[in-house]
Amino acid sequence: MTKEQGGSGGWTAGRKGVLSRWRFTSLRLRLVVVFALVALTAAVSASGIAYWLNREAVLTRAQDAVLRDFRQEMQNRAGTLPVHTTQDRLQHTAGQMAGSSQRFSVLLVGQDTDGRTMYASSGGLSGFSLEDVPVSLRTAVDKAQSLSSSNKSPYHLYWQRITVHGTPYLVAGTKVIGGGPTGYMLKSLEPEAKDLNSLAWSLGIATALALVGAALLAQAAATTVLKPVHRLGVAARRLGEGRLDTRLRVSGTDELADLSRTFNNAAAALEKRVADMAARDEASRRFVADMSHELRTPLTAITAVTEVLEEELEFEGGGIDPMIEPAVRLVVSETRRLNDLVENLMEVTRFDAGTARLVLDDVDIADQITACIDARAWLDAVELDAERGIHAQLDPRRLDVILANLIGNALKHGGSPVRVSVRVSDGGEPSGAPESAGEREPGAAPGATAEQGAQIVIQVRDHGPGIPEDVLPHVFDRFYKASASRPRSEGSGLGLSIALNNAHIHGGDITAANSPDGGAVFTLRLPRDASALTGDGAEGDGRHGAGAAGNAKGGAR
Repeated sequence: MTKEQGGSGGWTAGRKGVLSRWRFTSLRLRLVVVFALVALTAAVSASGIAYWLNREAVLTRAQDAVLRDFRQEMQNRAGTLPVHTTQDRLQHTAGQMAGSSQRFSVLLVGQDTDGRTMYASSGGLSGFSLEDVPVSLRTAVDKAQSLSSSNKSPYHLYWQRITVHGTPYLVAGTKVIGGGPTGYMLKSLEPEAKDLNSLAWSLGIATALALVGAALLAQAAATTVLKPVHRLGVAARRLGEGRLDTRLRVSGTDELADLSRTFNNAAAALEKRVADMAARDEASRRFVADMSHELRTPLTAITAVTEVLEEELEFEGGGIDPMIEPAVRLVVSETRRLNDLVENLMEVTRFDAGTARLVLDDVDIADQITACIDARAWLDAVELDAERGIHAQLDPRRLDVILANLIGNALKHGGSPVRVSVRVSDGGEPSGAPESAGEREPGAAPGATAEQGAQIVIQVRDHGPGIPEDVLPHVFDRFYKASASRPRSEGSGLGLSIALNNAHIHGGDITAANSPDGGAVFTLRLPRDASALTGDGAEGDGRHGAGAAGNAKGGAR
């Protein structure tokens, strides 16, 4: 790999790590979003209320000042005009009123001596006109009110806010009491609108800053809260990987510290329990190994005696009393069975201890199967479908153990004919056993579930009733027998377990299933070159001989 490729890979991994922390289901992202939403809601609410209050205050203050000045001008200047005046005087008065401190436009409506209506605008002919005044406002100004104790004047000052070409204006109007002109005023509120726009922008910027600050605070809070949670997750993964000495550093007295203490206590209890179980398991294995070794010495002597007795039984005219001949045959049979059981227990002990080794050789699969069948006189009961010339680097003795157990179980518990077929797979099929094939034995080869290169696939099929569905998951379990009513049988219940372990040590596997056409099918998958999966394949294990290989009777069925 080049440096550029390595850097790209590291950048990609780091990017994936960041994205995983910020995925939608991430607690960190949810905390930040919640903090931001709360801050945004609070900031928008506060800004909205502040804007509304300031807007009303600014507009009311400006409006009151303008209306107060307009009323004063109407009383002091328009109120001094006669009921019937001249155009010049009316125009002069409008100009004087517009020159007040508030600088608003004025429109005066009066009558001359002939009763004709006159209009005088402070802005001249192109200035403020009656058409700029809303009709509703003119109607309210011209309408005389009924006098009462609470209403001392027939005419009042009315005002209205309007918008012309995007600019806000204040329009007001009133009549001079006792006769005289009607006055209208137009005041631009653009300065106040600009002030309010500036206020709105300030509040918007403040809201954005509050949102950013809330997000930063949420990130800081999330980091503070989630860092112990992240450490707890890492520790839990390490614990799940088998590192039982994993502990968390505890600091503080909060709930997260209590959680860390609880995790440490649970991890310590689990480590102690696993250690106790491992010690008991080791003691159990040592007991089985010691017992098997101790039994071999008396078994050797007993086997020698039974061989002599067996020769006497086969010798015509021997000295065996016909009355005790059945007992002698029973002793011979049970001694052979006990010898097979001890050999099987020793084989299982080697697998559990991890001392079993492969002695690899170039094996012709068809010749190996033929030799296995011929050695056990099964040629008439087994159909072989295998081409010669299919070679593999395997342990011949262990392959013989597997074949003897699978074919022997098919003949005993299945039904003839038993068919054995061999084919070569390119490795596209997974070598792992399906769930229905039973639990894997402890100490199984790590490569047993991995896809490898070319594989040898050997199928052993019988034509019996098949394996019951409730039995199928347990066919490879040790000492398991399908019929609980027959706990004592010729088999030890170890044959298929030993066969599975022998397949695992090669990097292969065995699966069990029922054929749709009836009968059970055991499928053995082995790599064509087992030396690629074991670093010590050249070592031998000469301590165990043909005892395990000759056990074709054991199994779960």
